Amino acid sequence: MSVILECNSLTKKFGSVTALNNINLNLERGKIIGLLGPNGSGKTTLIKLINGLLVPTSGTIRIAGKAPGVESKKIVSYLPERTYLPDWLKVSQAIDFFKDFYEDFDVNKAYDMLKRLNLDPSKTLKSLSKGTKEKIQLILVMSRNADLYCLDEPIGGVDPAARDYILNTIITNYNENATVIISTHLISDIENVLDEAIFIKEGNLHLHSSVDEIREKEGKSIDALFREVFRC
Repeated sequence: MSVILECNSLTKKFGSVTALNNINLNLERGKIIGLLGPNGSGKTTLIKLINGLLVPTSGTIRIAGKAPGVESKKIVSYLPERTYLPDWLKVSQAIDFFKDFYEDFDVNKAYDMLKRLNLDPSKTLKSLSKGTKEKIQLILVMSRNADLYCLDEPIGGVDPAARDYILNTIITNYNENATVIISTHLISDIENVLDEAIFIKEGNLHLHSSVDEIREKEGKSIDALFREVFRC
């Protein structure tokens, strides 16, 4: 498979603080990849760099050969850590907004996922629970036929049943030639869906390998290795 994401000596500093240090990384298409590390390890910084929300201090980052910008954003679908849609917006209006903004947005897929949730598109976001709002935002992101999906903490702060729904939505709705990056510190909840794992520790790339290789080499689960590496 071809490379979808390439980072070469990627470094990001905020003043005297190094958030990412000399990251070298190649990610291929057709994978579900866990971007794993404790809070403050650099996961969100990397995702923001991929999406052009931050600029590298040094090094390069390419998405399908493109530097982050207008062209790369056409093929990257991004779920931020925090809800950004205004509360007064109706679910149907959020769908219309994405349809107008993204050429690859599949309206039928969005409404199909809403139907499976038994959710009324005429409801405002304000009337929905936090977990349901997060599901709506995920539905919008996964209804794009993107090449790269960047999901920042998609299962943080929701109950276990909601986590199951979210993970199932991710698995069943992404383009099979695309890659999904799931940033999280909740390893046990996502381990079974991962093809590869990336460990980031204090801004440094500690490990990047297939989950099968990790289990074979280390003789333990991704969650157990994570706890060992990060002492949690």
